[in-house]
Amino acid sequence: MAKNRKQLIGKVVSNKMNKTVVVELENLVMHSLYKKSVRRTKRIKSHDEKNECSVGDLVLVEETRPLSREKRYRLIEIVEKAK
Repeated sequence: MAKNRKQLIGKVVSNKMNKTVVVELENLVMHSLYKKSVRRTKRIKSHDEKNECSVGDLVLVEETRPLSREKRYRLIEIVEKAK
């Protein structure tokens, strides 16, 4: 087994595909010149084997081998269900 795989927490923004969810990752970075916090977002596709995620869920995803053309992450657990 490979170790030291990246684990990220993000919010599910789409679950319309079969066994795939789109997770939005948010990152706050400091602007180099103006020193203001800037919110950067990135969307990744993640493998959800049981189709258990819904939009708005907070999820933990882990890096894995390429599962398809765009999927490089898999769902580990749902941290918080959407209200």
